[in-house]
Amino acid sequence: MREKLAIPEAEWPRAIGELCGLNHIEEAAVLSTCNRMEIYVVALSQHRGVKEVTEWMSKTSGIPVSELCQHRFLLYNKDATQHLFEVSAGLDSLVLGEGQILAQVKQVVKVGQGVNGFGRNISGLFKHAITVGKRVRAETNIAAGAVSVSSAAVELALMKLPETSHGNARMLVIGAGKMGKLVIKHLVAKGCTKMVVVNRSEERVAEIREELKDVEIIYKPLSEMLACVGEADVVFTGTASESPLFLKDDVKDLPSVSQGVGGCRLFIDISVPRNVGSCVSDIESVRVYNVDDLKEVVAANKEDRLRKAMEAQAIIGEESQQFEAWRDSLETVPTIKKLRAYAERIRVAELEKCLGKMGDDISKKTRRAVDDLSRGIVNKLLHGPMQHLRCDGSDSRTLTETLENMHALNRMFSLETEISVLEQKIRAKVEQNHSDN
Repeated sequence: MREKLAIPEAEWPRAIGELCGLNHIEEAAVLSTCNRMEIYVVALSQHRGVKEVTEWMSKTSGIPVSELCQHRFLLYNKDATQHLFEVSAGLDSLVLGEGQILAQVKQVVKVGQGVNGFGRNISGLFKHAITVGKRVRAETNIAAGAVSVSSAAVELALMKLPETSHGNARMLVIGAGKMGKLVIKHLVAKGCTKMVVVNRSEERVAEIREELKDVEIIYKPLSEMLACVGEADVVFTGTASESPLFLKDDVKDLPSVSQGVGGCRLFIDISVPRNVGSCVSDIESVRVYNVDDLKEVVAANKEDRLRKAMEAQAIIGEESQQFEAWRDSLETVPTIKKLRAYAERIRVAELEKCLGKMGDDISKKTRRAVDDLSRGIVNKLLHGPMQHLRCDGSDSRTLTETLENMHALNRMFSLETEISVLEQKIRAKVEQNHSDN
């Protein structure tokens, strides 16, 4: 379903345009990765907005609305803010603290620049999310304990080997693709300086060797794979082979490993589908671990990860509050405009009256002086109320006070127009869409 819904990066501007063309949607952004599909919108009506976005998703993907509704998750206002901040910080990823998602959030902003519906609220939200992601990574060290499948495989191997043998156990990596390369990197990070890598071509291995200068990486072709296993204590397999590379008969007569490394050959199979047949584990001198066994490592790191996640949550809470305050402060902008317009209407009317009484023969200079006088009085009177409507964090006033001031001024000066701003906006959009069609 996620694949059907996915929107490639090049299509994001088009998607934003289509979403903002809907009657109740003002701003939009799309965050579409291999692991998630999320649409963020500023809507004029929560209920209608959700309905329109869901119908749009159904139309673009061909998935019926009823089916979409079973799988979608909906978050509003502060919860949506909090969620994006958690995503950006790597708390919502399969691998806690992974860095790729932050780059993807940055991409949303980069692609959104200059796109009409990527408006003030949404771009503010995503930019703030980037700040949060950076801050969490800088202050909690969350990425350091990131448990990826590859790093967990290496951790598991070291957990199963006697500690004394960590430095001299013979390591073999089969497959130098993405997974294999990461296994090699994690082995090196754990102090391993020599390993054998079996791969279809030497090219990939040469690239890895180039990257990891002080490590001895010995390349062997696939034809020598079994002989290499016979000379290894730990075998990591991470190839895309559809059928198992090893069955019981392949492994049972291989030379045994020394007691120094625990007397058992370890197969750590991180391939899906599996590279090592389950029958191999029947052999006494062999231990086979697959992706499911990695849960043990993830559990071992869980406490540490939970602690870091809690630290990250504290930062996210703080940042969410700041962002919400900024967003709410935008609410006072219409009141500021209305108050100014109200004062200006009175000033102009009174000025006309005054100039009328003074007759036609007054000089330009006098006219200007009276005009300046009226402006000066109005501006000085407005200064106080205007100050109390601004909420940019530069003074000690809380947001609640600012909003209370806004409501009070609205009441005092009867600034609430007959029809609410929201209704006006909706009416304007519907009319515009009618005329477009």
